[in-house]
Amino acid sequence: MLEEYDFDLSHVTSLIKEKHAKVVGLQFPDGFRREALRISGEISQNTGVRCVISANSCFGACDVDTGLLKSADIMFQFGHAEIPNITVADTHFIEARSLTPVLPVIKQAISEIPDHIGLISTAQFVHTLTDVQKYLADHGITGVIHHGDKRIAYPGLVLGCNFSAAAPNCDEYLYIGTGDFHALGVALATKKPVRIVDPVIEEVRMPDVDRMLRKRCAAIERSLDAQAIGVIVSTKIGQCRKELAFDLCAMAEAHGMNAHILMMDLVTPDALRAFNLDAFVNTACPRIATDGSAGFPAPMLTPVEFEVVIGERRWNDMVFDEI
Repeated sequence: MLEEYDFDLSHVTSLIKEKHAKVVGLQFPDGFRREALRISGEISQNTGVRCVISANSCFGACDVDTGLLKSADIMFQFGHAEIPNITVADTHFIEARSLTPVLPVIKQAISEIPDHIGLISTAQFVHTLTDVQKYLADHGITGVIHHGDKRIAYPGLVLGCNFSAAAPNCDEYLYIGTGDFHALGVALATKKPVRIVDPVIEEVRMPDVDRMLRKRCAAIERSLDAQAIGVIVSTKIGQCRKELAFDLCAMAEAHGMNAHILMMDLVTPDALRAFNLDAFVNTACPRIATDGSAGFPAPMLTPVEFEVVIGERRWNDMVFDEI
């Protein structure tokens, strides 16, 4: 994996020496965790510092291990771009940009790409969008790279909870990256087609939007008779939406429901199993409800879906939950 991504360890080394750090915290998402020991060893060898690796979850730049940070002089989170409107002292985000060429799979997809299309990607491939844009222009195609809102570090960058970089004046999007989740999120948020071009496996595909919509509709239908709900609030630095949770509780109570706020760090089925509730409403990472709801003891709704349940929003007005 180290051959496929740039972990920019020379930059990491420079920052450690500049800080005169003695204890360095390291945080990795699941996809890079297997490289943690190797990276930790190389950093220690190059700088003489003591590295401490976070074994906690890491779902994004919104999920900084603040407990580890208290024990470290400096911390590095690998695999995510910073979220500009979240400031965490002594924490640096190393994006781990992919070294995999993207144009081969773009060439494979060129005959399927319309004349005007929005370009989007994740932290690992967002640096390639300008090259993709130039290649498309050479083939008479306008690729639009759009600036997102204050949570977005680069034009064209999409997060699992924010798709504001999807250009509104486009009828279709080209997602350069791996996996389906981000592309699926853009498709649900914009209600427009998204074509995935995966440079790693050199595959072109479409996300299964209908399957996701069926799952979300089933969760709503299972919650229509709910009398007691739990509104989940995250303690993670970039996911805490407690004011929204308070508003949701007030709405539930106005409709004769019992509502309880549950504050937690890692939202898992086991953590919620002890609560005898008819449904949960998630204000933490939106991905929990849309991508990871299997196994929970009751339906897991987004705030917007809960509004549909209580009749405050029509089914046709349902939108994707974003932070």
